[in-house]
Amino acid sequence: MAITQIFIYLQLLDLLTTLVGFRIGAGEASPFIRMLMHAGPAIGVLASKMVALTLGAVCVYQRKYHLMRWASYWYGLLVVWNLAVILTAPSHAIHG
Repeated sequence: MAITQIFIYLQLLDLLTTLVGFRIGAGEASPFIRMLMHAGPAIGVLASKMVALTLGAVCVYQRKYHLMRWASYWYGLLVVWNLAVILTAPSHAIHG
């Protein structure tokens, strides 16, 4: 159960840090998410989170917790990357 909670938490952190990154002018590296963003940045990222949570639910249903663990490592790295992008952004981009 803990890996499921961690997976969901990392999805939320990735969503929030990605949206903050967009706000300060960062771009999206994933071609899949860029495709989804044609409806708007927030809609695209929310759609990708829905896909991720659906795949996570499939993993829980099929008891493939090891896949959720590996995906959680990946999303953890993405959150760290997003935070690094945010923290290294020029200060004028963060303040207006």
